[in-house]
Amino acid sequence: MTEEKKTADKKNLDELDDICEECKKEDDSVSQNLIINGYKICNSCKVSKTLFPV
Repeated sequence: MTEEKKTADKKNLDELDDICEECKKEDDSVSQNLIINGYKICNSCKVSKTLFPV
């Protein structure tokens, strides 16, 4: 493997760290929402943004 490939793989793994960008808590739903919606937010923050979109 080249150094560029190793760096890219490590960066991709850092993106899937299951930490919500809104509340900074670790949750399993963060990676699911990242794949489905494109946002790194947990289900709790997703519901609150849906009900109160500010």
